[in-house]
Amino acid sequence: MAVDHYENFPVASILLPAPLREPVAAIYGFARSADDFADEGELSPRQRGALLAGYQAELDAIGQGRPTQHPVFLRLRPVIARYDLPLQLFRDLLDAFIQDVGKDRYRDYAELTDYCRRSADPVGRLLLHLFGQATAENLSRSDAICSALQLINHWQDVGIDALKGANGRIYLPQDEMVRFGVSDSDICRRVTTADFRQLLEFQVNRARALMLSGASLGWDLPGRIGLEIRAIVAGGLRILDKIEAVDYDVFTRRPRLQAPDWPLILWRSLVRSL
Repeated sequence: MAVDHYENFPVASILLPAPLREPVAAIYGFARSADDFADEGELSPRQRGALLAGYQAELDAIGQGRPTQHPVFLRLRPVIARYDLPLQLFRDLLDAFIQDVGKDRYRDYAELTDYCRRSADPVGRLLLHLFGQATAENLSRSDAICSALQLINHWQDVGIDALKGANGRIYLPQDEMVRFGVSDSDICRRVTTADFRQLLEFQVNRARALMLSGASLGWDLPGRIGLEIRAIVAGGLRILDKIEAVDYDVFTRRPRLQAPDWPLILWRSLVRSL
């Protein structure tokens, strides 16, 4: 799978009940393509913005009962109608992608988690609506899992993100970089200093704690739905393990899930020992 915000979200997995695979794939197709508008290729910021505005117009058409024309929305619209999915969740995703076009620094952790609230949390919330499990407690735990996944993706991709845009994109909170003695130039030059290792260790530990705070969701939901969520959690935690295993040198070796990791992820999904 391509390097992107949604790498750590399994898509239409065989773990899901068969009737939900197409709805999940339709949601993913929307999110993946919109994310590509924000990040991929050689488009100018203005061109990226125009493509994302086109998606906003399609959502508005759905909300106002007008026809949609884009293939992504022709596929998505019946899913939204059948499962009564909140349009605001799709708008939140688009808002985050639009932000990616023009924003390359985050002042503090609060600003970063607000981005995660819009760029990742809607995915989990949409899945819970599909599953018919969108209670307040479940939504809160899903938000923790999804925000943690987004943060994990940022930390495995520090080196890749540093190459994006004119100034490099840095998701590490600026105030915490100052606290640990890490500069923008260190990141953009892809230098793994002792200070950077300490900074990334701090981020990894916080992401792990956030993930574990929501992990009980996978054990409380029934059947294959719960198993899917447990696999997502186990995969995210496994990437954190791999970041630690390379001593936080994500510039030289990008930690990612590979074939030998999946038996362990499956085991952790079946045995409550996280």
